[in-house]
Amino acid sequence: MRQPIPLIGLLALTVCLVGACHKADPRSANAPSTEKAKNGGVLNLFWWSDFIAPDTIPNFEKQTGIKVNISYYDSEETLETRVLAGQSGFDVVDPAAPYFFQRQIRSGAYMPLDKTKLPNLAHLDPVIMARVASVDPDNAHGIVYMWGTVGIGYNKEKVARALPNVPLTSWRVVFDPVTASKLAKCGIQILDSPAEVVLLVLRYLGKDANSRSPQDLADVERVLMAIRPYIRNIDTSSYLEGIANGDLCLVVGYNSDFVQARRRANEAKKGVQIGYALPEEGSVVYFNMLAIPRDAPHPANAHLFINYLMKPEVIAEITNFVGSANANLVATPLLDLAIANDTASYPTPAQRETLFVQTESTPEQARAITRLWQKFKTGQ
Repeated sequence: MRQPIPLIGLLALTVCLVGACHKADPRSANAPSTEKAKNGGVLNLFWWSDFIAPDTIPNFEKQTGIKVNISYYDSEETLETRVLAGQSGFDVVDPAAPYFFQRQIRSGAYMPLDKTKLPNLAHLDPVIMARVASVDPDNAHGIVYMWGTVGIGYNKEKVARALPNVPLTSWRVVFDPVTASKLAKCGIQILDSPAEVVLLVLRYLGKDANSRSPQDLADVERVLMAIRPYIRNIDTSSYLEGIANGDLCLVVGYNSDFVQARRRANEAKKGVQIGYALPEEGSVVYFNMLAIPRDAPHPANAHLFINYLMKPEVIAEITNFVGSANANLVATPLLDLAIANDTASYPTPAQRETLFVQTESTPEQARAITRLWQKFKTGQ
């Protein structure tokens, strides 16, 4: 039985005291990303929704003369289908590592990066890059864009009213029908990510989070079907807005979404207060990569864009907007203190010790998880 890979000490270097991580000038080694493209040209992106700052692309277009077209997706399965089929027409994508990225590399989905065109690689945290190198030797095919966690976003007032004096320290608040039933009226939503949710249920049950045994998957199905009557929706793209405007009171989702939802709620000034909890049983950590599909139509422009995103001031502004931690050591002093000190974005050392990564399933195991998930989604 495979064990989840702990991240003890892995992410300790990511948040540093100002000036303690790297002494290089944050605006050094940026020539390729500011160089005007000789003939302008085009860049096609396939991106997670709400996962880039509003001015990132306009600034890149202004600096390079390259016209950027961006399409969005809301599940790793959608991205994988496109890149494995080939001829997607995309130049840069941001797949999740290690699980999906590993499988896609083995299938030949991505071209090797030309690191001579990526001088800003020097800014990245070698500890984080080493973790991803376990599935992409020498980081040959991808660069870490962001990393984050899956946890519980919640409406503080509504949850306190529905579950008085119940701390959100365990996955039990979601996966136990006794507590889930009490939250049903104010709205529970779960992200549509079968592989990640299955891991969370296994950890809640005290099992190996990366087990794929038939009995363990049967136990996961039993837990999910027991709470299904109390789940309003299973969807990734809509929960950010739902919790921000008060339509939902508890969501299992990505940390950065709740940072953004909290910002939107504060701007709306309707009294919605949003919290984020990482249950003590532990949770999944994800790495979003920057990769170039093997048949990308504009690979030179793709390298320009990846190097641009590794500029410390650029990636810092993206982190400040999306709420996910980045892997750029030189960017740390440029972060808003509200983000750098927010455990929703940068977990505490104790929380990091409970994080684990998803390992790869066999095709048979993946099919079993897909069948389980379809039963959960349909409630049948």
